[in-house]
Amino acid sequence: MRVRTGERFKQGFELAFALENADGGIDLSGRKIPVELKLLDDTTDQAKAVNLAQRLITQDRVNAFLGTYSTSLVEAQSTVAEQNKIPYVTGGGAATSIYAKGYQWVFGTLAPVANLAGAEMSWIDTQQAAGKLPKPARMAVIWENTSHGQDFRKGVKDFVAAHGDGYQIVTDESFALDGKDFSAILSKVRAARADLFMVDAHLPDFITMQRQYLSSNMCHKIITYGARGTESDARTALGQAGVDYILSAVWWNKQLGNAGLNKAFVDAYKARYGADPEWYQALGYEAARSLFTAIGQAGSVDREQIRQKLSALDMDSILPGGKLAYPPGKGGQADYPFVVQQNRPDGTSPIIYPADVATGQGVAPNPNCKG
Repeated sequence: MRVRTGERFKQGFELAFALENADGGIDLSGRKIPVELKLLDDTTDQAKAVNLAQRLITQDRVNAFLGTYSTSLVEAQSTVAEQNKIPYVTGGGAATSIYAKGYQWVFGTLAPVANLAGAEMSWIDTQQAAGKLPKPARMAVIWENTSHGQDFRKGVKDFVAAHGDGYQIVTDESFALDGKDFSAILSKVRAARADLFMVDAHLPDFITMQRQYLSSNMCHKIITYGARGTESDARTALGQAGVDYILSAVWWNKQLGNAGLNKAFVDAYKARYGADPEWYQALGYEAARSLFTAIGQAGSVDREQIRQKLSALDMDSILPGGKLAYPPGKGGQADYPFVVQQNRPDGTSPIIYPADVATGQGVAPNPNCKG
């Protein structure tokens, strides 16, 4: 895992384990059994991620896996789990390619990235319908050349195809991970005179691209980097003004945490770590909690019984929609709505969509753009 992202997931795991063990552990047919977390750092190296998974199987004889972060690592590691028939629950792999292989032992807590793109486009469509954005709107779609990025692109293109003359894609470009120079892509975006700048990127590429975007003095009526934009790392690197009015869609937001399971999670996290959780910690927490729930329902650590309970899972959750399941028809990938948020100059990022969970009104077009 990348150090910072890995640390966030680690915190979510550790909190879930601490809370589960607070009253003795998982109830297995009337007997409380503590749960033990073995954490190993794969250093964002695919071969190492595979080797560590194999070590946990052969040396540590683990009962189940909580998977790593990022598509390429999860794809490789989950294959090891499938081959050895060990339940593998990941809060860090959203690409649909992970779940399209017919695997029976792999379960993903992240909803598909195509849902992310669809949620952002749905809010943009409300702004276009209100006359705040042009019709047709000219779109630059920029995506990382991974399964994650391809899913984002598909989500955008599917929405555009379903909305007739409302949108026109004028730039459609991919880029390799860990880029250092995005000037060529940004030049194409400028030449295309796009209204909407729609990017899918992991955190390091978002920061690099946005720094170069700002230096180019471009401005678009809507700007998004997919799930990125609210991270403290981004504000530190780019300054508050550098992330103002960026739109993002995420799998969870602390603003959902005013009651019930969400409030309990946010309060417990703040008590332990002295800060608010982000979606990374929330997804690590829910991945672990879903595994505990399946083990409890199985009443044992028998791998096949745990797998069956994960496949049939339907539990109350902190995630949008309030439920978590791993439907076999989706290859074991959870499927729930995203929340769309937008950065403000005062440092807040209210949820602006869907309306039933919104904590503020979205702003369109971007007020920083002249004309």
